Amino acid sequence: MAAGKGTRLHSAEHNIPKVMHTACGRPLLEIALELVDFIDKKDTYIVVGYKKEDIISYFGNEYNYIEQKEQKGTGHAVAVTADHFKGYKGNVLVTYGDMPLYRKESLKKLCETHEKTGADCTVMTAVNPGLPSYGRITRDKSGAFAGIIEAKDCTPEQLKITELNSGVAVFKSETLFKVLPLLKNNNKQSEYYLTDVPAIMMANGYKVDLLPIDDGDEIRGVNTPEELLTVEEILNKR
Repeated sequence: MAAGKGTRLHSAEHNIPKVMHTACGRPLLEIALELVDFIDKKDTYIVVGYKKEDIISYFGNEYNYIEQKEQKGTGHAVAVTADHFKGYKGNVLVTYGDMPLYRKESLKKLCETHEKTGADCTVMTAVNPGLPSYGRITRDKSGAFAGIIEAKDCTPEQLKITELNSGVAVFKSETLFKVLPLLKNNNKQSEYYLTDVPAIMMANGYKVDLLPIDDGDEIRGVNTPEELLTVEEILNKR
Protein backbone atom coordinates (compact mmCIF):
# COMPACT_ATOMS: atom_id res chain seq x y z
CA MET A 1 0.00 0.00 0.00
CA ALA A 2 1.44 3.36 -1.06
CA ALA A 3 -1.48 5.73 -1.57
CA GLY A 4 -1.14 7.98 1.47
CA LYS A 5 -0.34 11.67 1.36
CA GLY A 6 1.68 11.80 4.56
CA THR A 7 0.26 15.00 6.04
CA ARG A 8 2.31 14.73 9.25
CA LEU A 9 5.45 14.32 7.13
CA HIS A 10 4.62 17.64 5.41
CA SER A 11 4.51 15.89 2.03
CA ALA A 12 2.72 18.79 0.37
CA GLU A 13 5.60 21.11 1.27
CA HIS A 14 8.08 18.60 -0.14
CA ASN A 15 5.79 17.98 -3.14
CA ILE A 16 6.14 14.18 -2.89
CA PRO A 17 3.90 11.30 -1.77
CA LYS A 18 4.50 9.83 1.67
CA VAL A 19 6.36 6.70 0.52
CA MET A 20 8.85 8.75 -1.52
CA HIS A 21 10.35 10.36 1.58
CA THR A 22 13.86 9.03 1.93
CA ALA A 23 15.76 7.09 4.58
CA CYS A 24 19.50 6.64 4.07
CA GLY A 25 19.11 8.38 0.72
CA ARG A 26 16.48 5.99 -0.67
CA PRO A 27 12.68 6.24 -0.93
CA LEU A 28 10.85 4.29 1.76
CA LEU A 29 8.90 2.41 -0.89
CA GLU A 30 12.08 1.32 -2.67
CA ILE A 31 13.34 -0.29 0.53
CA ALA A 32 9.93 -1.86 1.22
CA LEU A 33 9.77 -3.36 -2.28
CA GLU A 34 13.23 -4.88 -1.96
CA LEU A 35 12.02 -6.72 1.13
CA VAL A 36 9.42 -8.57 -0.96
CA ASP A 37 11.57 -9.19 -4.02
CA PHE A 38 11.08 -12.93 -3.48
CA ILE A 39 7.72 -12.22 -5.16
CA ASP A 40 7.89 -11.49 -8.89
CA LYS A 41 7.37 -7.86 -9.83
CA LYS A 42 4.61 -8.93 -12.20
CA ASP A 43 2.80 -10.38 -9.17
CA THR A 44 3.32 -7.26 -7.04
CA TYR A 45 0.52 -4.70 -6.89
CA ILE A 46 1.22 -1.18 -5.63
CA VAL A 47 -1.84 0.76 -4.47
CA VAL A 48 -1.19 4.40 -5.36
CA GLY A 49 -3.10 7.62 -4.75
CA TYR A 50 -1.56 10.98 -3.87
CA LYS A 51 0.92 12.05 -6.58
CA LYS A 52 0.79 8.57 -8.11
CA GLU A 53 2.72 9.77 -11.18
CA ASP A 54 5.84 10.25 -9.06
CA ILE A 55 5.73 6.65 -7.90
CA ILE A 56 4.97 5.17 -11.32
CA SER A 57 7.67 7.15 -13.08
CA TYR A 58 10.26 6.17 -10.47
CA PHE A 59 9.54 2.43 -10.32
CA GLY A 60 8.60 1.86 -13.95
CA ASN A 61 6.17 -0.50 -15.63
CA GLU A 62 7.42 -3.81 -14.23
CA TYR A 63 4.99 -3.49 -11.31
CA ASN A 64 1.20 -3.36 -11.35
CA TYR A 65 -0.38 -0.10 -10.14
CA ILE A 66 -3.91 0.28 -8.81
CA GLU A 67 -5.31 3.69 -7.93
CA GLN A 68 -7.12 4.37 -4.69
CA LYS A 69 -8.88 7.55 -5.77
CA GLU A 70 -10.16 8.34 -2.30
CA GLN A 71 -8.12 7.43 0.77
CA LYS A 72 -10.73 5.66 2.91
CA GLY A 73 -8.42 3.51 4.99
CA THR A 74 -6.25 0.43 4.68
CA GLY A 75 -9.18 -1.93 4.21
CA HIS A 76 -10.45 0.20 1.35
CA ALA A 77 -6.94 0.27 -0.18
CA VAL A 78 -6.96 -3.53 -0.41
CA ALA A 79 -10.59 -3.64 -1.55
CA VAL A 80 -9.85 -1.53 -4.65
CA THR A 81 -7.63 -4.37 -5.90
CA ALA A 82 -10.45 -6.94 -5.86
CA ASP A 83 -11.05 -7.03 -9.62
CA HIS A 84 -7.40 -7.88 -10.24
CA PHE A 85 -7.62 -10.99 -8.05
CA LYS A 86 -10.79 -12.52 -9.50
CA GLY A 87 -10.20 -16.21 -10.10
CA TYR A 88 -6.92 -16.20 -8.16
CA LYS A 89 -6.87 -18.96 -5.54
CA GLY A 90 -3.45 -18.35 -3.97
CA ASN A 91 -2.28 -16.22 -1.07
CA VAL A 92 -1.89 -12.44 -0.80
CA LEU A 93 0.80 -10.74 1.31
CA VAL A 94 -0.20 -7.22 2.35
CA THR A 95 2.59 -4.84 3.35
CA TYR A 96 3.07 -1.09 3.68
CA GLY A 97 5.25 1.27 1.68
CA ASP A 98 6.08 3.31 4.79
CA MET A 99 7.47 0.36 6.79
CA PRO A 100 11.08 -0.24 5.65
CA LEU A 101 12.43 -2.03 8.74
CA TYR A 102 11.11 -5.52 8.11
CA ARG A 103 13.69 -8.14 7.45
CA LYS A 104 13.14 -10.17 4.33
CA GLU A 105 13.53 -13.37 6.36
CA SER A 106 10.60 -12.34 8.57
CA LEU A 107 8.30 -11.73 5.61
CA LYS A 108 9.33 -15.00 3.96
CA LYS A 109 8.74 -16.86 7.21
CA LEU A 110 5.29 -15.29 7.47
CA CYS A 111 4.39 -16.53 3.98
CA GLU A 112 5.86 -20.00 4.57
CA THR A 113 4.13 -20.40 7.94
CA HIS A 114 0.82 -19.35 6.43
CA GLU A 115 1.11 -21.96 3.68
CA LYS A 116 2.08 -24.73 6.13
CA THR A 117 -0.80 -24.15 8.53
CA GLY A 118 -3.47 -23.61 5.89
CA ALA A 119 -4.82 -20.60 7.77
CA ASP A 120 -7.10 -18.10 6.05
CA CYS A 121 -5.10 -15.28 7.62
CA THR A 122 -1.75 -15.08 9.41
CA VAL A 123 -0.91 -11.84 11.21
CA MET A 124 2.63 -10.83 12.15
CA THR A 125 3.03 -9.53 15.71
CA ALA A 126 5.85 -8.21 17.91
CA VAL A 127 6.61 -6.67 21.28
CA ASN A 128 7.88 -3.08 21.35
CA PRO A 129 7.22 -0.87 24.41
CA GLY A 130 8.19 2.16 22.31
CA LEU A 131 5.07 1.88 20.16
CA PRO A 132 2.19 2.49 22.59
CA SER A 133 -0.21 3.66 19.86
CA TYR A 134 -0.24 0.27 18.10
CA GLY A 135 -3.20 -2.09 18.35
CA ARG A 136 -3.07 -4.87 20.94
CA ILE A 137 -3.37 -8.55 20.08
CA THR A 138 -5.77 -10.48 22.28
CA ARG A 139 -5.64 -14.25 22.69
CA ASP A 140 -8.06 -16.73 24.21
CA LYS A 141 -7.25 -19.06 27.13
CA SER A 142 -5.63 -21.54 24.74
CA GLY A 143 -3.35 -18.85 23.31
CA ALA A 144 -5.14 -18.64 19.97
CA PHE A 145 -6.02 -15.36 18.25
CA ALA A 146 -9.06 -13.63 19.72
CA GLY A 147 -8.93 -10.14 18.24
CA ILE A 148 -7.13 -6.85 17.63
CA ILE A 149 -8.02 -3.83 19.73
CA GLU A 150 -6.87 -0.40 18.59
CA ALA A 151 -4.95 1.45 21.32
CA LYS A 152 -7.52 4.24 21.51
CA ASP A 153 -10.25 1.67 22.21
CA CYS A 154 -8.30 -0.27 24.87
CA THR A 155 -9.22 -0.33 28.54
CA PRO A 156 -6.38 0.48 30.97
CA GLU A 157 -5.99 -3.26 31.51
CA GLN A 158 -5.83 -4.00 27.77
CA LEU A 159 -3.17 -1.32 27.29
CA LYS A 160 -0.89 -3.52 29.41
CA ILE A 161 -0.91 -6.16 26.64
CA THR A 162 2.59 -6.23 25.16
CA GLU A 163 1.91 -8.12 21.91
CA LEU A 164 1.29 -5.58 19.14
CA ASN A 165 -0.32 -5.84 15.73
CA SER A 166 2.12 -5.10 12.91
CA GLY A 167 -0.56 -4.61 10.27
CA VAL A 168 1.28 -6.96 7.92
CA ALA A 169 -0.54 -10.20 7.14
CA VAL A 170 -0.98 -12.98 4.60
CA PHE A 171 -4.46 -13.98 3.47
CA LYS A 172 -6.07 -16.63 1.35
CA SER A 173 -7.16 -14.47 -1.53
CA GLU A 174 -10.65 -15.91 -1.89
CA THR A 175 -11.37 -15.49 1.82
CA LEU A 176 -9.95 -11.97 1.94
CA PHE A 177 -12.09 -10.61 -0.88
CA LYS A 178 -15.15 -12.42 0.42
CA VAL A 179 -14.79 -10.75 3.82
CA LEU A 180 -13.73 -7.22 2.78
CA PRO A 181 -17.30 -6.15 1.84
CA LEU A 182 -18.27 -6.87 5.47
CA LEU A 183 -16.00 -4.11 6.77
CA LYS A 184 -17.68 -1.18 8.52
CA ASN A 185 -16.38 2.36 8.93
CA ASN A 186 -17.89 3.04 12.33
CA ASN A 187 -14.95 5.01 13.69
CA LYS A 188 -13.90 8.62 14.15
CA GLN A 189 -12.11 8.70 10.80
CA SER A 190 -14.98 6.96 8.94
CA GLU A 191 -12.35 4.67 7.39
CA TYR A 192 -12.29 0.97 6.60
CA TYR A 193 -9.48 -0.69 8.54
CA LEU A 194 -7.73 -3.84 7.36
CA THR A 195 -7.02 -4.59 11.03
CA ASP A 196 -10.73 -5.40 11.45
CA VAL A 197 -10.57 -8.19 8.86
CA PRO A 198 -9.02 -10.96 11.01
CA ALA A 199 -11.74 -10.64 13.67
CA ILE A 200 -14.46 -10.69 10.99
CA MET A 201 -12.86 -13.82 9.54
CA MET A 202 -12.89 -15.45 12.99
CA ALA A 203 -16.56 -14.53 13.50
CA ASN A 204 -17.37 -16.20 10.19
CA GLY A 205 -15.60 -19.45 11.01
CA TYR A 206 -12.31 -18.88 9.21
CA LYS A 207 -8.90 -19.75 10.67
CA VAL A 208 -6.66 -16.90 11.86
CA ASP A 209 -3.12 -17.52 13.13
CA LEU A 210 -0.40 -15.30 14.56
CA LEU A 211 3.33 -15.18 13.87
CA PRO A 212 5.32 -13.33 16.57
CA ILE A 213 8.75 -12.03 15.53
CA ASP A 214 11.64 -11.26 17.87
CA ASP A 215 12.72 -7.78 16.77
CA GLY A 216 10.04 -5.25 17.69
CA ASP A 217 11.72 -2.54 15.61
CA GLU A 218 10.71 -4.34 12.43
CA ILE A 219 7.13 -3.20 12.84
CA ARG A 220 7.95 0.52 13.05
CA GLY A 221 6.25 2.69 10.44
CA VAL A 222 6.86 6.29 9.40
CA ASN A 223 4.22 8.96 9.99
CA THR A 224 6.23 11.89 11.36
CA PRO A 225 9.66 13.47 10.78
CA GLU A 226 10.74 12.10 14.18
CA GLU A 227 9.76 8.56 13.19
CA LEU A 228 11.62 8.95 9.91
CA LEU A 229 14.78 9.88 11.82
CA THR A 230 14.37 6.88 14.12
CA VAL A 231 13.94 4.53 11.17
CA GLU A 232 16.99 5.99 9.49
CA GLU A 233 19.08 5.51 12.63
CA ILE A 234 18.06 1.84 12.83
CA LEU A 235 18.81 1.26 9.15
CA ASN A 236 22.24 2.85 9.61
CA LYS A 237 23.03 0.62 12.58
CA ARG A 238 22.11 -2.43 10.57
